Formats: sequence, structure tokens, C-alpha cells
Amino acid sequence: MLQFVMEISADKIKVLALLQQWFIEKKQPFITLGGYAGTGKTTLLALFRKELFQKFPKLHVAFCSYTGKAARVLEEKLKIAGSIYPKDFTGTIHSLIYSPIVNKNEEIIGWELKPKISYDLIIIDEGSMVDETIWHDLLGYKIPIIAAGDHGQLPPINGKFNLLQKPQQILATIHRQMAENPIIQVSILARESGTIPIKKFGNHVEKFPLHDNESQEILNDLLETVDSETLVLCGYNKTRIRLNQHIRALHGIESPTPISGDKVICLRNNHEKGIYNGMIGIITSIEASDEAWYYAEIALDGLAKPFKGLIFQAQFNSPTPINFTGNRRQTIKGDLFDFGYALTVHKAQGSEAKRVILIEEKFSQMTPELWKRWLYTAVTRASEELYILG
Repeated sequence: MLQFVMEISADKIKVLALLQQWFIEKKQPFITLGGYAGTGKTTLLALFRKELFQKFPKLHVAFCSYTGKAARVLEEKLKIAGSIYPKDFTGTIHSLIYSPIVNKNEEIIGWELKPKISYDLIIIDEGSMVDETIWHDLLGYKIPIIAAGDHGQLPPINGKFNLLQKPQQILATIHRQMAENPIIQVSILARESGTIPIKKFGNHVEKFPLHDNESQEILNDLLETVDSETLVLCGYNKTRIRLNQHIRALHGIESPTPISGDKVICLRNNHEKGIYNGMIGIITSIEASDEAWYYAEIALDGLAKPFKGLIFQAQFNSPTPINFTGNRRQTIKGDLFDFGYALTVHKAQGSEAKRVILIEEKFSQMTPELWKRWLYTAVTRASEELYILG
């Protein structure tokens, strides 16, 4: 074990020792850990779990993330590292601390906070996604918490709460092997300069000029093959709407309104129903309830049972989330969803995909620092393939 520790970077050795000290002394209820892409946050947490097992073999640890996809990625990495033990938990934060309220038809009509969870430590990945309400609920269990995440990403789009705004501990050294990864190389350019040159960085990692005819053909070919392992990202909502319409047409969907099989995204938190802004899902059934509402069943990422309820018709292809307009009163009786084939980068926080197709779009009001965070957040959503047009 000592040999393995000595092979990791000096900052990881330092942070590992601090985490061990923090957990043993328990003077603080939580600790936050920030780290850029390629610095090995998950590797560190996996090593920390192994160290804990040696000292406290009966310890039970809950590993969790905000989204179902992020939780599955975390679980896969921990399994490869051999750092999950029989009574550990891996899953979403929601499934860890909330229980469904079910009616006589076995439909989920709400969620309630579990009175107790039997874990000695909670480790959160993608901590910047956690909102103030969920964070308050987590702290209520009086269980030590490590909240880890990438502090180089965009701040949360809603509210002022940002758990990783100033991490108490930071990993900054890119792992030697990861430094050779072309996606990591692009992410460093984005984070440090905010400029990614038009060139090929590696196999399936390339930037093309946006308005070039050949690039448009390449984009069209890429959009034709959009699947569950692809994220299509952009800046403007008007671009997102056009991309969603184009992708649906390329996939043979002629209906302008949502149908069964459509990919959708949730646009508003509903703690009672256990759905959150940014959740991705597939419509399994949908029908008109009245002139303004659909009744839909949606298989949402991270939920064991599908969402069932009213969703607002006018939200689909709307350039603005109606939640933030003067029409909010119209939407109280149901929930807000839109097509989810293409997303703005803000909505993609916490998501990851094997392939990312990014349309670079800079808002005029963006500061240089905010632009760097936007671009960095976008490119770090990709795990294997990255195509940028800009």
C-alpha cells in the first residue's frame, strides 16, 4: 500500500492524509474537495476508502451523485479500483436519503426524508450539483460528508448556493497518464486560455470551423448517429431548439409534439416527486390531458420507477424555461419538461457521455472567466469522443 501511495502525486498524498485526519478527529461535519479533470479525484477517493477499510473494517460508506448517470460512472470506477465493500452504498443522493410515498395504485405521489440511514460516511461526487435543500437534508443525519467535484466548472445556474465555490482541499496536478489524453489536453486549453484551435487533437477529438460547408456535412453525419451515449451541447436556447427539431427529423420523428420514445429533460425541481432540474429521461407514454397539459409517464435516469404526472405543453420548444417567466402561475399544477436531444451546457452539468458534440456559442455578456468555465464544463462532459464546431 505504501508503494502505491508514493506513486501518486504529492498533492494527493497531502490531501489523503488530511482526509484521514479529518475523519478520525471529526471536528468538522463535512469537507469539500475540488479537482480539475485528470487530477484523479475518484482515484483518491478509492484509495481513501481502502485505507479506511484497513483501519475500520466494519465501516459502511455511502457513495452517491446527483444524477443516475454520474452515480453509475462513479460505481464503475470504484469497482475497477476494488474500492467498494459489501455493505457500501452506490447510487443517487435521492435514493440514499428519500423514500417514495405510494398510493393504492402503486403510483409514486411524493417523497419523504428517511428518518435514519445506517452509514458512517457519505462521499458525494459532482458536489457542485447539490442544491441547498438537499444539502440541508444531508447534514441533518449528522454523518461525516466528503463533497467532491470539479471546481473549474460553471456555478449552479439557479440560486446562489454553490457547495464547491471555494473547496477546502484542491487537487491541481494532472495525472501523468491523463495528461496524454487529448480530451484532457483540450480541457486545459479551455480552462487556462478559453481558446481551442481548429485542429485534430487525437482520434475522435477534433475542432472544426462552424460555418464551413464540409463541417456542416460532418455535423449532420454526427447528428444522424446521436444515441444514448451522445451529448449534443450548445450555448443558446434558440440553437438548442433547432438542434432538437433537426435530430428528431433525422431520426424519423415527424410529430412536432412529444411522443412515446422521445428523449426529454426536466426543467424544474419538484422535491415532492423526486425529480430535479437536468434529469434526462425517455417518454414511455403520453396523451393530452386538456388544452394545456399532457399526462405522461417518463423513465428518468436514476429513478427506479417512472415519473407519472402532468407536464406543460407550452414548455416544449420554448426558448425560455417558463418556470422563470411571468407565466409561472400557469405551471403550478404540473411539471416542466422539454426535448432533451440537445442541451445547453448549463443543463449538462453533472452529465457525462462517451461522445460529445459541441457548438461553441459565446454570450456577449460573458466575462472571460465565465467563458473559460463554460467551455471547460462543455468539453469535460466527454469521456472518449469530442467534436467541437466553433
